[in-house]
Amino acid sequence: MNAPVSSLGQASRRAFLRRGAALSIAGAAGPWALSLAAMGEAAAQTATDYKALVCVFLYGGNDYANTVVAYDQASHDAYRALRPSVALDRAALAPTLLNPATPLPGGRQYALAPGLAPLLPVFDAGRMAVLLNIGTLVTPTTKAQYQARSVPLPPKLFSHNDQQSYWQASSPEGARSGWGGRLGDLFAAGNGTSTFTCISVTGNAVYLAGQSAVQYQVTSNGSVPVNGVKRPLYGSAACSQALQNLLVAPRTHLLENEYARVTRRSVEANDQLTSALAGATLTTAFPTGGLADQLKLVARLIAARSALGAKRQVFFVSIGGFDTHDSLATAHPGLMASVGGALAAFQQATQDLGVSEQVTAFTASDFGRTLLSNNDGSDHGWGSMHFVVGGAVRGRSFVGNAPVLADNGPDDVGQGRLLPALSVDQLAGTLAGWFGVSASDQLTVLPNLDNFSTRNLGFMA
Repeated sequence: MNAPVSSLGQASRRAFLRRGAALSIAGAAGPWALSLAAMGEAAAQTATDYKALVCVFLYGGNDYANTVVAYDQASHDAYRALRPSVALDRAALAPTLLNPATPLPGGRQYALAPGLAPLLPVFDAGRMAVLLNIGTLVTPTTKAQYQARSVPLPPKLFSHNDQQSYWQASSPEGARSGWGGRLGDLFAAGNGTSTFTCISVTGNAVYLAGQSAVQYQVTSNGSVPVNGVKRPLYGSAACSQALQNLLVAPRTHLLENEYARVTRRSVEANDQLTSALAGATLTTAFPTGGLADQLKLVARLIAARSALGAKRQVFFVSIGGFDTHDSLATAHPGLMASVGGALAAFQQATQDLGVSEQVTAFTASDFGRTLLSNNDGSDHGWGSMHFVVGGAVRGRSFVGNAPVLADNGPDDVGQGRLLPALSVDQLAGTLAGWFGVSASDQLTVLPNLDNFSTRNLGFMA
């Protein structure tokens, strides 16, 4: 395992702590302000090897109870009693029963949703860990503290936009940077072309926005060209060249010059990426579908890493449709099949490319959903179950404790909304450590992490 790369100097750490005291305002605005204040002093990181993080975001709030499903008889009976109209039959779960290397206490067992069957061999091979009851937190929180509102809580809980942003940025909607982009800030200077440090295959995502790193947006077919420059304009190459000259020429007006600079970067990046992808072939078969197409493009970009001069990359892909207030029983299985097939194929592709131990993918979502059904769906929740996949994962394992399945139970803040026992910051801190970020620099990327005594959840080798 590589040692963490360079960290903040003692003076920078003291400055960070001074600002921490000055900016210690209540709620969740503090972490964002701390990040802005400290990020500029974090030392640029260098790396000699290659590593990539891939965030697979499930937009809408994934239903945790029908994703990682209670299987032991007592737990399944409780699960079915709490959501009789949408519960999965125990017999249908037998083929996807998870057998971890270390069994859960009390005979607790889980199975994957049937649609996630392609991930079972990945789990059995030790390349996947299951995170039990993870969600957005500012600080460790008990049920009594939540009810008394005696500790800071993530703002606007159960709100789609705000919790999507809090997962990605440790701040509600309107955040200026995300923790993926802040990782990119540390490593962009060490990449051959900094443009390809943070890449989204699914549109704009605050997760990839940094203080200096800029997310590069592509489609599942590759880069998005300026059509008049890529193809002869009005059938004339001279016209295309004239248009390009007009678009990228330096200007005296500040805003015009910035526009020209961004356009020039786009044109140059398109040429470089198109050339690199032309030589990046895959032997792995991917299923059809939007998420699979996105992950296939990520695999091709990883295959092209040498041509792009990349040492550290952060990717973002997504799939929507998880806001299952109704039709859960009919809509959710197809979503699970899309996730399972795409993620399993991507893991296989990293193995075929010989970079499985250098690439880690993880799922994320706005929030979990209620365990109690609302007839044929479930409502907005909080904690959820998620996956981490890759050759460096200490897999065939559960991370965290199995929550109690009970209405208004010790892990439930109402209607089966799980009070998270693991925080997004702990997940991110564990991944950041593997990525090569020192413990001190992790606090600039993840300001809330300082509130948790356990900063590394131990699921990465």
